[in-house]
Amino acid sequence: MTRAFIHAGALAAAALAGVFSLQACARTAAPAATAPAATAPAAAAPAASAPGAIPRTLGNWRLGTNYTLLEEPVPPALPAGKVEVVEAFWYGCGHCYALDPALESWKASKPAYVEFVRIPVIWGQSHRQHAKLFYTIQALGRPDLHAKIFEAIHRGGKLLSAPRDEDARALQLEFAKENGITEKAFNTAYDSMPVATSVQHAEELTQRYVVSSVPLIIVNGKYVTGVGPAGGAPQLLTLINDLSASEKGR
Repeated sequence: MTRAFIHAGALAAAALAGVFSLQACARTAAPAATAPAATAPAAAAPAASAPGAIPRTLGNWRLGTNYTLLEEPVPPALPAGKVEVVEAFWYGCGHCYALDPALESWKASKPAYVEFVRIPVIWGQSHRQHAKLFYTIQALGRPDLHAKIFEAIHRGGKLLSAPRDEDARALQLEFAKENGITEKAFNTAYDSMPVATSVQHAEELTQRYVVSSVPLIIVNGKYVTGVGPAGGAPQLLTLINDLSASEKGR
């Protein structure tokens, strides 16, 4: 998805026009008629001076083909032996929606040492609106609504974003009430400092991870990959596990 399509009406028009690549929604894309399929995240070229300890290959996976390195790593604040796996996503991205069930299934069987974190990408207004909704449902203790938000947008036609923030908020409140959340509870969480801080942090991480397309996977603040580079969603899950295992003992 191009950054230009940042408001609700344009999101729908973009979906109808088919401007997404085959495997990722990009911040900057070529015109729809000529846009190529994404083959690797533009975010992270392999570091030219990667330490010798960084494997150029990992089983059948190859650095620069299946995964890349962040030029400036973002070390996670985790205890020794833990590995962080981050998904950068956007609710308006059809590819994120398509990948989500596979990630949910993987979460149920992932290694215990892996900490999985979702970061809503923030490139513009609609992304920020969706990010605020994501952190609001977390604050309300309703992570079950994550998949329902995808469904509401991609199957129910409820974009949950708008050119004006107050209109987006009204749409999101309506969605929340339809799912058993009172207006008072929604407003309290929506306007809370933790939600505001989380949105700001997500915007900072969008920059630090150099996210230019979603869905994007970052392993331990170091390795970057996605559905395209891995060769498909099943392969991506295997690659995530392999990269995580390689980091466990570091």
